[in-house]
Amino acid sequence: MAKIRILTEADLRRAVALDLDAIACVEDAFAALATGDVVMPPILSMAIKPFNGEVDVKTAFVPGIDSFAIKISPGFFDNPKLGLPSTSGLMVLFSARTGMLEALLLDNGYLTDVRTAAAGAVAARHLARADASSACILGAGCQARLQLKALSLVRPLERATIWARDADKAAAAATEMTGDLGIEVRVADDLAAAVTEADIIVTTTPATSPVLRAEWLRPGQHITAMGSDQEHKNEIDPACVARADPYVPDRLSQTRLLGELRAAIASGAVSAETRFAELGDIVAGKANGRISDEAITLADLTGTGVQDTAIATFALGRAFMLGAGADFAN
Repeated sequence: MAKIRILTEADLRRAVALDLDAIACVEDAFAALATGDVVMPPILSMAIKPFNGEVDVKTAFVPGIDSFAIKISPGFFDNPKLGLPSTSGLMVLFSARTGMLEALLLDNGYLTDVRTAAAGAVAARHLARADASSACILGAGCQARLQLKALSLVRPLERATIWARDADKAAAAATEMTGDLGIEVRVADDLAAAVTEADIIVTTTPATSPVLRAEWLRPGQHITAMGSDQEHKNEIDPACVARADPYVPDRLSQTRLLGELRAAIASGAVSAETRFAELGDIVAGKANGRISDEAITLADLTGTGVQDTAIATFALGRAFMLGAGADFAN
């Protein structure tokens, strides 16, 4: 009789943290994506406009990983008004050899949060200057906090600023992150100045029109854009994409449809035919990352199924080691 491991969010939070091991797990997944052997279908995405909601389904088969995950990820952005989180969801793990169900990961979006932040760390590790010591985070939600924490694991951050449309949320995030990271984190009262002064800029908003302007950028900076994962979203001035050298998508076919590249193509700032090396190509050593200390680099992260398969199998392995979760006999 087959046993299915059921893991709650509490189990998964105990088993998996945003740390260097999680970052390495996601980094390896990007490298695998560059081999050409990964099977990763397009994202299944459904908008539920009457309730300001969307649901994404992502998956990937990665040779060398014994299981594959199917992730169902809802985002309902009016939920905070109801006292509910904006995101939720779960991951389902199947054997890559037999297709048999192995585990249900009832993470409520926690593993997605971790793997998304880990991807930001991977991008910074390969694209930001090695001496980058300051960051500007646009957004003040959970992912904004995690992106800043992830950066602190791979770059010698000494200070950071946080900007959000809601100044109270920005202040709360800055206070929390100052305590968590032990560095100076303050509210960005002047966004343009905060961006110009930062070595690394990360955008984590659901914006539908640009909040980051190209004229604020200076040589040597790195930008990670991770809020644009739907065709109506756009955080970055298309001229930023045109200035970037290199511009790096997580998956070119996705960023052309959903990422900042979509808006850049629509504006005419970038040709629809332009080819760009993906983050996995850089991780695997098949393409160059930062070419000089003066370059402006930009990573466009829309989220990939390989990240979900990687973090889900990583989480299950950690859970087995800890004896976490409960088995259901099927």
